[in-house]
Amino acid sequence: MTKVKSNPVKYSERAASAIAHKQAYAHKALGEALGGIKKKRRWRPGQVALREIRRYQKSTSLLIQKAPFQRLVREIAQQFWRDYRFQSNAVLALQEASEAYLTQLFEDTLLCAIHAKRKTVMCKDMQLARRIRGETDIFTT
Repeated sequence: MTKVKSNPVKYSERAASAIAHKQAYAHKALGEALGGIKKKRRWRPGQVALREIRRYQKSTSLLIQKAPFQRLVREIAQQFWRDYRFQSNAVLALQEASEAYLTQLFEDTLLCAIHAKRKTVMCKDMQLARRIRGETDIFTT
């Protein structure tokens, strides 16, 4: 049987920090050795949604892209009039008004869901919000 030293080897602070550094990055070296497989960052549920809410509340830019919205406006206008033209400022004003309306509608919808003691927004919440506002749906039969 071999004899073991009774007092452990004392490392300097520099050597101890080097060992800790190697241990901290061992998983990274192992992932690179296996072909660059890196574990994807997993956020807690709701964390990304809250971050997006804060980001969009800070910004003043339009949320809907301009080109798709312009195509939608032109498509709807063609159902009523042929060869109708729009100024760029007119389309921009329509987009501002549409986004303001939708934002307010979603806020009211969320309040209806919270009133029903739910966190999930449902179709019936939006229907209730529109009914409370007194909006009539002219496109449904």
